[in-house]
Amino acid sequence: MIKRFLRDEGGATAIEYGLIAALIAVVMAGGFSQMAEQLRLLWGDNNKDIQQGLNRH
Repeated sequence: MIKRFLRDEGGATAIEYGLIAALIAVVMAGGFSQMAEQLRLLWGDNNKDIQQGLNRH
């Protein structure tokens, strides 16, 4: 029974997949925060232009 437990690699595979999924999640979170910052800058600039255009009339 102990020999069979030591040879079983099913748990190791699950842990590897878990680590890969965690790494992907961290990379995606970093990417989303960068994208959010760029969108904020983009729409912030547009908002200023729209307000200036509306105030001219």
